[in-house]
Amino acid sequence: MADFTGTHELRPGSGRVLVKTGRAGLAARAGHDLTLEIVRWSARVTVPDAEGGGLSAATVTAELDLGSLAVREGTGGAKPLTERDRRDIQGTAGKILGEAAKATFTSSRVIPSSSASAAPAGGTPAGGAIEGMLTMRGTSRPLRLQVVSPAPGQYRGSATVKQTDFGITPYSGFFGTLKLKDEIGVEFEVTIEEIPNGSA
Repeated sequence: MADFTGTHELRPGSGRVLVKTGRAGLAARAGHDLTLEIVRWSARVTVPDAEGGGLSAATVTAELDLGSLAVREGTGGAKPLTERDRRDIQGTAGKILGEAAKATFTSSRVIPSSSASAAPAGGTPAGGAIEGMLTMRGTSRPLRLQVVSPAPGQYRGSATVKQTDFGITPYSGFFGTLKLKDEIGVEFEVTIEEIPNGSA
């Protein structure tokens, strides 16, 4: 990432942001582990040059439209997901989160690995972490994103979020025997293209 100094604006054309849920309860076998995509989102990454601190002084901000959640996959369950199931799940998510719900992330610290500027040939991908604050429904909580860079300009990250930390009651059905786990996974994959003169 050290080669990508300047400010970079990221949007869905730059990659994907996914939310992954798991099941709990006595009737867990009847439900599905879901992969949902946040269709509308934006992010800004600013990386100073070496004199300004480089990657360690980088900042990351993101805004996620939670009303744009779309069901991409459902695994497990007694039956495969139907299109009606997908619509029902998206409708339920909208009711729980609110159709206009948004989430924002603002970094406070970027922690690069010792070789974060490039992935070693044939070795483990370079990586690091981004620490900051996630805000949803008027509540802010610390969040740490673990990030790997499998190739120059490509970044994948993941974190775990507890719904109840933000005042969200996990979905429950079948009289409480089928429910979503409190912890959900958030994953992203983006490509940052080099910008001439290092500016957006």
